[in-house]
Amino acid sequence: MWTHYEPVHAVTYFHPRARAAYEAAGLRGYWRGYFAGRAAPLGETGPAPVIAAFFSFAPPMVTRALPAVWRLATPQEALRARLTGAVQALAELTYELPEAHLVEAADLLEAAAGAVETAGRVLGAANAALPAGEYPLARLWQAATTLREHRGDGHVAALVAADLDPVETLAWRVAVDIPARHLLGRGWLEDQWAAARGRLRARGWLDVDGVPTERGRAEFQAIEDATDAAAARPWRALGADRADRLRDLLDPIARAAHSVIPTDSPIGLPAPGA
Repeated sequence: MWTHYEPVHAVTYFHPRARAAYEAAGLRGYWRGYFAGRAAPLGETGPAPVIAAFFSFAPPMVTRALPAVWRLATPQEALRARLTGAVQALAELTYELPEAHLVEAADLLEAAAGAVETAGRVLGAANAALPAGEYPLARLWQAATTLREHRGDGHVAALVAADLDPVETLAWRVAVDIPARHLLGRGWLEDQWAAARGRLRARGWLDVDGVPTERGRAEFQAIEDATDAAAARPWRALGADRADRLRDLLDPIARAAHSVIPTDSPIGLPAPGA
């Protein structure tokens, strides 16, 4: 299910219309829009909660963005911009689909999002508390975003439980499958990257050449499995038949949305059908 709703959410990061909506709200530059839009459900927050909840960004990078972005746009303005941009992006990508298709998909995805357990999940809870959109694509995107952040909160919990810190997590993904250039922009310094790789070697996850070991792959897979287990409740609540129907409805939407996501993006989405 993640591979079907994550692309719906991700248009907010990659589609030109999403970027234009942030810029129209005064949030020029990719990272201003990113931090303002993603943090806005938390209100006019400072850097500390965002460093914790977003997990993978170096604290100085977050501190440069927050609270400065709130002088450019209020959280309410940032929320309007992110929803406007996402809806415009999805409208461009799904214009060939019948309205009834989008309405049914939104209904089912909202039903799943309404079943999330928010205890201990800061970003999932903040998004779940936002008003539902008025139109099908707004409802669809907001539900996808709630589910995505709910899953992300669970992933962070699994990483913390495994005693993996942010830069170690990124260094592991670079060693496995994500080009370094897509993660170096998160504010960590080269000596921090080198130290993280050293800790992964000491842990037995990387060999002396920096290649992932079988032990590392198995232990990280356990983190992924814990993430899946923690994200399962909405789908149990929806039931197998409705989940299957939703997957069929989301498939063309996800494929269209996937077309604007770089193949080597830091999200790590597999290609459609993979």
